[in-house]
Amino acid sequence: METPKNGSCRKKQYQKISFDLKLSIIDEIANGQTSVNHAANKYNIPRSSIEYWIKKLSNFENKSNTMSKNQEIKKLKERIEELEFVKDFQQDVIADFENVTGEHLSKKYLPEALVKEIEKKRKDLTR
Repeated sequence: METPKNGSCRKKQYQKISFDLKLSIIDEIANGQTSVNHAANKYNIPRSSIEYWIKKLSNFENKSNTMSKNQEIKKLKERIEELEFVKDFQQDVIADFENVTGEHLSKKYLPEALVKEIEKKRKDLTR
């Protein structure tokens, strides 16, 4: 290896790596698809740089994926409302079926709490 004539060392120039590429490299390493050494060779990037990105950017991914407690509570309340609507609809269908056929299959196959709710809905339908 030749040294420059003026005697000063020149720093090796590396290509600029986009933020998206950094995240994809970190993701490959985190998922076990590749190792740090293999990624360094594949993308011609120093291992120390990749290790630095892992240290700095893995926290970035974790923060972007987390929800605040209020957002999570709101999402869960919406899901509860959806499920209650589905439950009411299913109970209406069962009650209507029992009125039409005259068979009370809910007593055989469903828990008592649901049977009582269905009977109440069936009585409301006959009024």
